[in-house]
Amino acid sequence: MRGRLYLIATPIGNLEDITLRAIRILAEVDVIACEDTRHSRKLLTHHGIKGKLVSCHEHNESIRAEDFAKLWSAGKSVALISDAGSPGISDPSYRLVRKATEIGVDVIPIPGPTAFVAAVTSSGLPSDAILFKGFLPSKKTERRKVLEGLRTTEATIVFYEAPHRLIGSLKDCLETLGDREAVVARELTKIHESFHRGPITRLIDIFTQQPPKGEIVLIIDRGQKEAGITYASIKEAVEAFEEAGLDSKSALKKVAKEFGISKSEAYRRLLSEK
Repeated sequence: MRGRLYLIATPIGNLEDITLRAIRILAEVDVIACEDTRHSRKLLTHHGIKGKLVSCHEHNESIRAEDFAKLWSAGKSVALISDAGSPGISDPSYRLVRKATEIGVDVIPIPGPTAFVAAVTSSGLPSDAILFKGFLPSKKTERRKVLEGLRTTEATIVFYEAPHRLIGSLKDCLETLGDREAVVARELTKIHESFHRGPITRLIDIFTQQPPKGEIVLIIDRGQKEAGITYASIKEAVEAFEEAGLDSKSALKKVAKEFGISKSEAYRRLLSEK
């Protein structure tokens, strides 16, 4: 009989946010694979679990997959946990899962906390359609490219972000997506948990004055459309409003509003399309 691979969600902050089933499975499995053994040991100790911890992270996941394949063939079970939240959400795991499925090992999810879900449901922004994009690129050019591709997305957009990059990301969101409603959720389930809500410009002001600390989830509202009207490009939209009687300056201002972007960004795109 082959072993099993359990994907176990762990607390995103408060160590009490773990299911009874997760605690039982962690105590029963032969090996617990984790990103950082020192970090995970604190969780296990808190719940009185004495398990065999083995590091499994982005740089050794492929090697570990081969090691665990031998354990599974011997009927051993492996639990995979991340430093916080659900394995596979902005964390390694897919190579391990793929190896397990290739050799016929059962992959069993043990659900639990996920930071972006907790943030979205508490944000006050629409949650009927959500697009989670993990971490934004650290380089400005690549980050703006990603944001540009999300400009017309008809869903609430969610990112994880590092505190030292938050202001830069917010400014790029403002220039690319416009001054949309947004929420910065910080240190979820921890002592200093906080939510800051409002237009992106307000959030920039807040965190410029009070540099953020801790783990951050950034939620951006979807763009607004004029009912029944869509345009293929900035140029097409400007021409349509000019034909309707607006001067070029007013037309560009209205287009910027309709596309959910700044006037300067609309002008830049207009020039690139001509």
